[in-house]
Amino acid sequence: MGLTNNSIGIKAVDSGLIIKKQTPHDKVVALAGNPNVGKSTVFNNLTGLNQHTGNWPGKTVTNAQGYCTYKSNSYILVDIPGTYSLMAHSAEEEVARDFICFGDPDAVIVVCDSTCLERNLNLVLQTIEITSNLVVCVNLMDEAKRKNITINLNKLSERLGVPVIGTIARKKKSLHRLMQEVDNLLNSRNKNKTVQIKYTAPIEDALSVLEPVIRRKTQARINSRWLSLKLLDHDDTLIKAVNKYLKTNIIEDREIAAKLAEAKKTLSDVGITGEILRDQIVSCIVKTAETICDGVVRYENIDYDRRDRRIDRILTNRWTGFPIMIGLLLLIFWITITGANYPSQLLSDGLFWVQDRLTDVFRYFGAPDWLHGILVLGVYRVLAWVVSVMLPPMAIFFPLFTLLEDLGYLPRVAFNLDKYFKKCCACGKQALTMCMGFGCNAAGIVGCRIIDSPRERLIAMITNNFVPCNGRFPTLIAILTMFFVGFSAGPFQSVLSAALLTCVIILGVIMTFAVSRFLSKTILKGVPSSFTLELPPYRKPQIGKIIVRSILDRTLFVLARAVVVAAPAGLIIWVMANVSVGGSTLLNHCSDFLDPFAKLLGMDGVILLAFILGLPANEIVVPIIIMSYIASGSIMKLDDLSALKQLFVDNGWTWITAVSTMLFSLMHWPCSTTCITIKKETRSLKWTAVSFLVPTVVGIAVCFVFANTARLFV
Repeated sequence: MGLTNNSIGIKAVDSGLIIKKQTPHDKVVALAGNPNVGKSTVFNNLTGLNQHTGNWPGKTVTNAQGYCTYKSNSYILVDIPGTYSLMAHSAEEEVARDFICFGDPDAVIVVCDSTCLERNLNLVLQTIEITSNLVVCVNLMDEAKRKNITINLNKLSERLGVPVIGTIARKKKSLHRLMQEVDNLLNSRNKNKTVQIKYTAPIEDALSVLEPVIRRKTQARINSRWLSLKLLDHDDTLIKAVNKYLKTNIIEDREIAAKLAEAKKTLSDVGITGEILRDQIVSCIVKTAETICDGVVRYENIDYDRRDRRIDRILTNRWTGFPIMIGLLLLIFWITITGANYPSQLLSDGLFWVQDRLTDVFRYFGAPDWLHGILVLGVYRVLAWVVSVMLPPMAIFFPLFTLLEDLGYLPRVAFNLDKYFKKCCACGKQALTMCMGFGCNAAGIVGCRIIDSPRERLIAMITNNFVPCNGRFPTLIAILTMFFVGFSAGPFQSVLSAALLTCVIILGVIMTFAVSRFLSKTILKGVPSSFTLELPPYRKPQIGKIIVRSILDRTLFVLARAVVVAAPAGLIIWVMANVSVGGSTLLNHCSDFLDPFAKLLGMDGVILLAFILGLPANEIVVPIIIMSYIASGSIMKLDDLSALKQLFVDNGWTWITAVSTMLFSLMHWPCSTTCITIKKETRSLKWTAVSFLVPTVVGIAVCFVFANTARLFV
């Protein structure tokens, strides 16, 4: 379909970053590296809590800036996105490249994984082509020692021509030498001669034609050899960034244009054009990395990764991989369901105790009933419900999810599901964003940033809602327990609930595949893109880091957005439940109006209206149903599931109603928090509307077919 970032609303504007210096003497240091090399650990341990995050202007890629001091000097560290290459294919690679090239950092630290140094050197070599103010941080030296890998850091530094320091980022003491080398680099006037990548003869001939004029025209403001190479490769986004940086259109310069044409002719005469040129450039970089590592890296044990390979044979096996995935999913849900009950009840009791005290305050000051109803029984009660139901499951699920991520298991999940997403003409990385959706669909949408292709990113966003978030778990679990599990206490009840919930979720995954394929063959046609999927080594998880990342970066972020949209919803729900027209409340009028259509879907008007009013937060769907059936005038809950089932049965519920409600809960519009996130990520109302309509239409169709088919056999 030829989708681009611009066509889906993501504007490719200036990706420069405004650095907030505390003093004019602060030095800016960019922190680069491949994913999974411990770059964030280096950043966090150097900056501590003295950091803030934001977005690159015009991008959906987050950045982090941190402040640290060493000796008498102060540094601003900029944690640029993890990337395998500076040959930009994605937003992450683009901003990483542009900040190193045009952000004018005083120095660059490239963090490498000591256990796969040769591959990491590809990024180091590409960075050296841009700047010589570079320090290589060879991290995870403890893992290299454990795997009997020895690295001659002095020889590596000599061959690269830049300082090389070995670190164990989890130990802050090992980072002192790193900052010492950065300090020495910035205070030294004598620069070593850095390694130069030797390209094939035709490419070197073309560079010799173009580079002299580039060097003269740019006046050393940018590395002329690197820029000449990029002009030959011709990257539109890079050329725009160069033009903005140099404040001139470099391609329109007659002398440069003439030499560029001559250099390209030199290449075309020997059949080197387009992809062939890029392949040869990459090949030369890889060969240079191999040459540098020869004699520098020594493997005492050829089978140093034997343990990882043995585990992978089980976790990625076609016969055992999927049962293990499903088993882990069941275990996580069982822990979440069981563990969230008690803190949720305590949190609910505490928040509703505060509600009673607020009521006392309103009565003390003689506030009118309608004001107390709107603010306390409406806005506050909905907020209390959302927080008490949402926070405990997220606080359990997200750390468990982050634990699997830290262990290195999630890339194995993507590996297992990659071929199935490829058959749907989608991206294997969608497996990771889909898993994030289990905790919160809004977090899953943000996670879609890792998908390079705009077309595949849209597919992942549109289908993310087919996996239920933790806000829909209470509804699904309550219905499963009441109508299909029973009320028997003990571990078997929670295990059976988790098992049935897992079956429901598998249905959601199947729908994700089906709808992804449908979109790929219709409005989002295209060929699935290839991507580099790294299977990182299994590592000991960092529990403290997991808790901080999951609670601060995910749980509280999502909860804050939910609270913002739930507050006005509480006001609307209270007004509809308490304002009467013609002897009946607005809530009853609306439910009666929706009832005929809802019956076709196996539900009733009250249930459908509850889903509509639950747009701000899925957690309030069941309370709205209870409020409507009891006609209480404010949102409420019944803790006794047997009493709740009796209430539902008295209002016409059958097993068909229960299944239809679960199906619609699984497949209906995203909550408002997710819709806002989609709008923010795509910057497009059109694609936000599509993301709203697709699961809704599918849910209506599935419920209609199920309900009317089931009635034929009753």
